[in-house]
Amino acid sequence: EDQPAADFLSRFFGPKAGINEDPVTGSAHCVLAPYFAQKLGKTTVVGKQTSERGGFVECLVSDGNVRLTGTAFTVLTGKLWMRGDTLLKRHIV
Repeated sequence: EDQPAADFLSRFFGPKAGINEDPVTGSAHCVLAPYFAQKLGKTTVVGKQTSERGGFVECLVSDGNVRLTGTAFTVLTGKLWMRGDTLLKRHIV
């Protein structure tokens, strides 16, 4: 399978939060993408997270927003209960 060319590489560690290494971190790419888009003069950049599993994230930077696309794996689903009888259905990825 052909892999896209990466504009930047990243890794994310959060041992104090119980995350030795996050395989692919969307929130980190939301910060990295605008930096590299500006530096490279592009509106779309591709980040490659080089963890053991690894993955590519395509990032479109537009009007102060970042749109991420890539392949995702659901690792956990659940329900979040709020005060009272309100039930929020959340899919936590």
